[in-house]
Parts: sequence; C-alpha cells; structure tokens
Amino acid sequence: MSGLGPGAEFDRIRAIAGALGGTAGPLDDDCALVQAGGTTLALSTDTSVERVHFRRDWLTPEEIGWRATAAALSDLAAEGASVIGVLSALSVPRDVPASDTTAIMKGVGDCVASCGGVVLGGDLTGGAQLSLTITVVGEVARPVRRSGASPGDRLWVTGTLGGARAALEALLTGGQPLAHLRERFARPVPRIQAGALFASLGATAMLDLSDGLAGDARHIAAASGVRVMVDLSHVPKAQGIPGGPLPPAVFAAQGGEDYELLATLPAGVDPRPAFEGIGLMVTDVGEVAAGEGAVFRLEGREVSLAGYDHFA
Repeated sequence: MSGLGPGAEFDRIRAIAGALGGTAGPLDDDCALVQAGGTTLALSTDTSVERVHFRRDWLTPEEIGWRATAAALSDLAAEGASVIGVLSALSVPRDVPASDTTAIMKGVGDCVASCGGVVLGGDLTGGAQLSLTITVVGEVARPVRRSGASPGDRLWVTGTLGGARAALEALLTGGQPLAHLRERFARPVPRIQAGALFASLGATAMLDLSDGLAGDARHIAAASGVRVMVDLSHVPKAQGIPGGPLPPAVFAAQGGEDYELLATLPAGVDPRPAFEGIGLMVTDVGEVAAGEGAVFRLEGREVSLAGYDHFA
C-alpha cells in the first residue's frame, strides 16, 4: 500500500490491506475498477456521519442527502468516469421524522440526477446515529489513477479552495457563513465533467480534494513515486476566506471537502482553453519532480502543512 500518503488514517488502511492479503484487490485509489464485458466499471463508497461530517442544525435534510452524494460522486470524477447511478444505505434514529428521511433521499436523487445518473437502490435501517453511505457506480474508458505522474508534469486544480472550510469554521463558532461559502459546504458540485475533460487532455494522475490540497497532494506523490511541489501563491482561494493567523493561501490549502480535482498534465499541455468551454476555472499550482513527498512553498519559503486525518 505504498500508494497512500502518510497519516494515522492511512496507516490503518495499510494494516487492513495487510490483513486482507490476497483476498483484496488494489485499495489505494479513488475507485475500484472492474472489467464487465466490453466496459470498465468504476465503483466507490463513502459514508457521512452526523456530528462528524454534518449537523442537522446546520443543513436541511435535502442538503444532507446532496452533500453525502456529492462526496461519493467526486471519486468517480477523480477517475475520469461518467455516472451510472448510486446506492444509498441510510441509518436513521427514531427521532428523525419520516418526512426528513424522504427529504434526505430527495437530496440524494437530485444530486445524482445533476450528474446524469439515477438512484439504483439501497437500504434503510434504524440506528443510534444518522448516517448515510453512498455507493457510486460509473463507467470509464480511460481511468486516470493516482500513480501516473512523472517528473516534469504540471499540477492543475479546478475551481477555488477553502470555501467549505471557511463555512465550517463559521458554523462551529455559532456564526452564519456568507451565502456562497455556505453553498460550497452544503451543496458541493461533483466535478464529473471536469474529470472527463482532464482525462481527454492526457492527465497522468488525478484525485479529488476531500482532505485538502495539503494532504491529498501527498497521495499523488506516494502513488506515483515522485515529489510534488506546490507554489501556495498560485492556489486559487475562495472569496470571503476570513483573515486571521493563517495566510489565506495556507488556509485554503489546508481546507478539506472542497471536492475540486487535482490533476497532473504533461508540460506543455494547457487545459485552460478547454475548461473555459465548460465555464470552470483551472489553475497551475506547481510541478512534479524526482524524489518523494510533497513540498509547499509560499513566497519562496518552505511551509509545513498537514491535511485532515480522521484518526490523528
């Protein structure tokens, strides 16, 4: 499991992979890839748990369903896959009204429909805590793994970073985030079209930014056996990031749950004209070099950054 970066969460995954041994396939990418006849299926699953990923007093039931589904669909985007559909496993405490259960699933359906897919089925059970596990099913002609980056490639990121973190920090302190920042947290957009476009342009490696650029860049470095060098001054920052002890670029790079894409492209390939055609900004944030690990620099000085880790 050398394809995973450092951290307590990924140490546990490596231990699980060791225990599974030959009973497991590759476990170090955004999706499992399964040959089915003449096509390749891309499969992934993602769990959202109350008071870990969301709170009911922060989000409407529809937003809870949308957000959990967008997080799972983002793994398909990271592979360059199109969407077939999702399966939803919903665990609901007794104090949650039946109308809220219906509304959560409406959010699930609205999100997957926005990406061209359908709800394929699922499971409903009672539980002590509200949680929603979304399994995504997609199809991909040319999968883009985390492991193909080479020295000389450039690093590109879609959209802007830090918006979801800014909203979360406002909510945690009892504040009300700016409307556009709250939208980034409550209704992230799965970058399905962007992932397919990166793949068509010859992307060598790609993943989605769920744990923050600071953490996820290390996974491309580990999987590809290269050093990833990020220039923080080029990181595209969401408008409205709060001032404070952290430079805005550092705040944005350490923010999780933006669900933008980080991709590597051969030097000389400029994706910006193609992305203008889909109305999405894409920014060159650094380069791939020989070596290992991830290096972050701000105004010429190296900065130590860490991404989110569930078990840190």
